[in-house]
Amino acid sequence: MNALARPARQPPLSEALAAAAAAVAQTLSGRTPDAFLDALPAALRPAARDLAYTALRDYGRGDYLLARLMPRPLKAAKARALLLIALSRLERRPEQAHTLVDQAVAAADRPFKGLTNAVLRNFLRRRDTLLAAADADDVARHRHPRWWLELLRATYPEDWQAIVSADNAHPPMTLRLNARCRITSAEYLERLKAAGCIGYALDETAILLDDPRPVDRLPGFHEGLVSVQDWGAQRAARLLDVHDGMRVLDACAAPGGKAAHLLELADIELTALDSDAARVKRIADNFARLGLAGTLKVGDARDPATWWDGRPFDRILVDAPCSASGVVRRHPDIKWLRRPEDVAAFARTQAAILDALWPLLAPGGKMLYCTCSLFPAENAAQVSAFAKRHPDARRLPTGGALPELQLLPTATHDGFYYALLEKSP
Repeated sequence: MNALARPARQPPLSEALAAAAAAVAQTLSGRTPDAFLDALPAALRPAARDLAYTALRDYGRGDYLLARLMPRPLKAAKARALLLIALSRLERRPEQAHTLVDQAVAAADRPFKGLTNAVLRNFLRRRDTLLAAADADDVARHRHPRWWLELLRATYPEDWQAIVSADNAHPPMTLRLNARCRITSAEYLERLKAAGCIGYALDETAILLDDPRPVDRLPGFHEGLVSVQDWGAQRAARLLDVHDGMRVLDACAAPGGKAAHLLELADIELTALDSDAARVKRIADNFARLGLAGTLKVGDARDPATWWDGRPFDRILVDAPCSASGVVRRHPDIKWLRRPEDVAAFARTQAAILDALWPLLAPGGKMLYCTCSLFPAENAAQVSAFAKRHPDARRLPTGGALPELQLLPTATHDGFYYALLEKSP
């Protein structure tokens, strides 16, 4: 075989465990691990991300087990993270116990090799008793913080267990066909099949993949034929009801998925705004790949005087910063980094953005407010309070049982909230 044709060397499990432990240690120290994982070598990244994210989904359970396996809390964040990852893996894949313990010891820093071996073998000896005890503990069983569980139970008494189950699962990977490329879902499904990938049409432009895969292996991705976007997020552009010639603002637009979808649906004059210059660069990259054009601006949605040209918009999309409680399976560190007071802080920011942007909407125009949250303070309560402050705002139907649409996470989409507001002429 030609040396250039050899497949990339798959790193040993010990390397993936060590990298994942460093990522989880970031969360234990109060930081999100995404940037660290993104910077890993390409060959190491998928396995390390899977190990880290699975352990973070399981953190409530792993923390419970570790507290019963060690007489004193382990202060070294990386050593503790490695044990959490190994415990998660041992419960999920008991048939790999011998290999996992051996590789975890190899991944441990020298001062913690003996401790790692002893803790994991102790777990294997006491496995049935420990797991039964964990199942009797609310946080350990459901793998969510206690305050989060209480809020879900109070808000969704019939659905909270299904929400928790979805949160603890791997997220779906959904594609959005570029409407400007005029390819049908049936045609693209055939192209996927030829590339060795199975997909299912969710609607005329959304395709759910049987298994996630790198974008480099998606037919036509780099040519702009498809984008990766959750099916729930794809609701936004259609709900906003854009038409040719309209002036449209996408506030808080990065990384640009919803803005790109709007441009695919109609010939509009779009302004995509975000407060982070690096994230605005990601919008530009997405537009370039898809062959789209819009005005990109760096600015704070709460301070239009610094970026607005004074001309009103016919449509405004407010994809507000939020707790992200509807997408925690994609970012499982969120469950453990968020605090109850954060929800109230997000709600204050959301209210400030809505109040600042409403005067920019033309009479008769529409504003779509959306979050990827499940919590009422950021959603229905937020919109109700806004409507009281602005009597010229009328709520329009969005396809839900109420004027607002609350999507709960399922096997086909994440959790999202949508409310459509029309300004009196």
